[in-house]
Amino acid sequence: MIPTVVWGTGNVGRAAIRAVEAHPALELVHVIVHNPAKVGRDAGELAGLDRLLGVAATDDAEAVLAARPAAVVYAASGDVRPDDALADITRAVAAGAVVVSPALYPLYDHRNAPPEFRDPVLAAVAEGGGSLFASGVDPGWGNDVLPLLLSGLGTTVDVIRCQEIFDYSTYDQPDSVRYLVGMGQPMDFEPMMLMPSVPTMVWGGQIRMMARALGVELDEIRETSQRRALDTTVTTRTMGEFEAGTQGAIRFEVQGIVEGEARIVIEHVTRIHPSCAPDWPTPPDGAGAHRVVIEGRPRIEVTVEATDEGENRSAGGNATAVGRLVGAIDWLVAAEPGLYDALDVPLRPAVGKLGRKQP
Repeated sequence: MIPTVVWGTGNVGRAAIRAVEAHPALELVHVIVHNPAKVGRDAGELAGLDRLLGVAATDDAEAVLAARPAAVVYAASGDVRPDDALADITRAVAAGAVVVSPALYPLYDHRNAPPEFRDPVLAAVAEGGGSLFASGVDPGWGNDVLPLLLSGLGTTVDVIRCQEIFDYSTYDQPDSVRYLVGMGQPMDFEPMMLMPSVPTMVWGGQIRMMARALGVELDEIRETSQRRALDTTVTTRTMGEFEAGTQGAIRFEVQGIVEGEARIVIEHVTRIHPSCAPDWPTPPDGAGAHRVVIEGRPRIEVTVEATDEGENRSAGGNATAVGRLVGAIDWLVAAEPGLYDALDVPLRPAVGKLGRKQP
């Protein structure tokens, strides 16, 4: 068994605890939390399981890393604290751990990552012999391995389009939804997610990885965005009220330009309520889905709907992204120390999981 730590117990961390507990090759040995109110609580309770796991949460990251765990699932957010997330991750890698995480967008495509992100991780790998695999939580597989797999089924390929289409009304992360994405803010408010170059910082690495796998040269990466206001005030279950006239939906694209045309596209369509921007693409059930469209011959369209924590589509997306990361741990433990991306790490079948009782 591979001793594994889950660091963070938010939307991603809850799914990570469940994934580690269910994996036949992994053993959950520690859970690290930041909130003092969570210290001492059992991991099973924090993960929303109906049983205790016998692992009490701690806020003493130094002590956990001093024990040199074999693996760490770093599930704490890096959206608004990238420097802190990088420092945490490099400490874990320097302690010899295999680290998997969605927290550091620039390292999704580490070959083109800024030196201020790449160099500290490489130094930590050299110091402690650990590894890092960073992949997206939106989820990564929907913007790299799935579209590449589908592209190989076509005779000709004109455009690869990856879509995330979601209603955020059930997404329990108010700061990200209201300020990072801008839902409920005045229409003259510029959300951080739509500031020039930010979408490319987050999703450009996946565009570059797909171009590399397809053997094409990118002319450039472009960004487009649209915003819509709410026609009426709406109330959500998890985040309260969003007033009429404030931002209710955004739609943006990160486009990989090949010979002057947008050929590799990652598109997000996000609403705080289904009534906003009804003419934009919608998921089949109105809640959320990930879709890959291969325009070519034949035209291929695959829509993936995942639910977790009841019928929560956002939680389902998190869970599949976590499944990809946690499922890579045993492969990474057996591989050479280093910095890995989604094209380096193979998709893992559910060996030993089929028919296992759900955690």
